[in-house]
Amino acid sequence: MLSNSGRLLEGMKRESLEAIVATMPENVTYTSGFWAMSQWIRRGPQAYVLTPAQGRGDPAVIASTGLIDLVADPDVWVKDIRRFGKFVVDRTPDVELDKQDSRIEALLAEDDSGDAIGALVKAIKDRGLQGSRIGIDEIGILPQYWDKLAEALPKATLVRAADVFRYARAIKMPEEVARLRRSAQIADLSIGAALAVAREGATEMDLARAFHTKTIVEGGLPVLGCIGVGTRSAMTNVQPTERVLCRGDVIRFDVGGRYKHYRADIARNGVLGEPNEKLVRYHKAICAGLDRAIAMIKPGVRAADVFNAAVETVRREGISHYQRSHVGHGIGLDGYDAPNIAPSSEDVFEEGMVICVETPYYEMGFAGLQVEDTLVVTRDGVDSFMISGTELRVL
Repeated sequence: MLSNSGRLLEGMKRESLEAIVATMPENVTYTSGFWAMSQWIRRGPQAYVLTPAQGRGDPAVIASTGLIDLVADPDVWVKDIRRFGKFVVDRTPDVELDKQDSRIEALLAEDDSGDAIGALVKAIKDRGLQGSRIGIDEIGILPQYWDKLAEALPKATLVRAADVFRYARAIKMPEEVARLRRSAQIADLSIGAALAVAREGATEMDLARAFHTKTIVEGGLPVLGCIGVGTRSAMTNVQPTERVLCRGDVIRFDVGGRYKHYRADIARNGVLGEPNEKLVRYHKAICAGLDRAIAMIKPGVRAADVFNAAVETVRREGISHYQRSHVGHGIGLDGYDAPNIAPSSEDVFEEGMVICVETPYYEMGFAGLQVEDTLVVTRDGVDSFMISGTELRVL
């Protein structure tokens, strides 16, 4: 089990919830192990996980029949599955099915609950929760489905509860930490593979192909691939093109795939040929800001204080006009978990948080520079996941 169930139950208790319903794909996977593919690749499909308070019954997954093979995956630890909708899967007669196919066959034999809300309501009523205060993750449920749920449960009190999941997911379980470490290291190795093909005449797409190929070879899957060269590196969300790499060009990577559903988000920089004085000074400044932030992080430290120290350090070390809205964030199944390392953040670092710390700088007409490390907060500091250093790679 990946989810921090104790912290989720604690968050529910703080909000006086007798049950909570996950609706966004990250929270569905987090509370069940069920990767509802249709939720991840397009907007609209509904999949839920009902988690009752302690002593109020077992959790239940509500899933479309079309996803029944994924619900039957051994990684799904919730066993009460409520399916809805028609989807036809035929069976070859007189053939012995393996364990997973047998599970699929058994689930297909269960009653069809009609639609997602019908299935959810039945699961709620089966646990005697129809008059309870129920938290609903408001991010993944469509408004018309919320209205339909409220109509079907007139005695229940439905409240928004996405922040309860945010609270629970902030502290990672050991297996989550292991997956995030591997995910970050795959991204780090993939940057190395991309830099290995960086030469005059190579294109951004050449670098992207090398990056994503290495990610797959190492067991990950592509997600984020902002790779830009020259002045295009200053485009904050740059997407690779056939732009050719020339001597003197900066290369900026803001990249990361996923490994067993867990995300990576790291950043590094290279330059083709000897860097000029401004590039060296600016890059050293953002590295100093990153180092200052990381040195401060430990349990009990305010995220806002880390933000202020990082920005002040970059300014003092060479970019006097440096400004940022944040210098990092948590990471997990989602690319952005708690905490948010921002000036207005009320978050406080806790042991077990996995965070990405970054100090990007973008200047149109010059370059984009970015260093970003991933690390876990330990009892008395941090443990970095990174293989490479943040130095400017001179090619």
